[in-house]
Amino acid sequence: MSNPQNEKTSQMNESFQPGQQPDPMKSAMNPPPPMYGTSPSMQYQYQPYAGPPGAVPMQPQQTIFVTNVQSVNEPDYLGYSIFTLLCCFLPLGIAALIFSIKTQGANQQGDIVSARRYSRLALTLDHVALGLGIAWIVLAIILVIVFSTVAVTTVQQGNFGNFGNINP
Repeated sequence: MSNPQNEKTSQMNESFQPGQQPDPMKSAMNPPPPMYGTSPSMQYQYQPYAGPPGAVPMQPQQTIFVTNVQSVNEPDYLGYSIFTLLCCFLPLGIAALIFSIKTQGANQQGDIVSARRYSRLALTLDHVALGLGIAWIVLAIILVIVFSTVAVTTVQQGNFGNFGNINP
């Protein structure tokens, strides 16, 4: 066996006559270029088929399946959901809005069962949010009336206790 290191040094240390150039193809720094005319590196099964000479290449027809999706007209209560989101009870309004949007998507896909379920859930959340919003407003009105009545009676009686200037 020959040592590749010895071959490289012998090629680099070759003696040559003055005026004669060393062959750059034999040096270890410049390996020979790949040979042309050899078989391509692609396997045969992946090479394109050009067909007979003069033939026009054509692509095969693609099969397209068109399905008619029947749209569903389940109500989505989007306006009601936006109203409860902005004016009544924010957390349930957000949930109702999400289910309203899901109802629209299920309507477009033709999924009757999901559209009906999301629509019912959005309506239920909207009703609960509206009820909580009305209850909150009524409670706030009652509290304002009670506190204002207590404040007026306190001022009319002049009973400020230790916090005012007037003592009974």
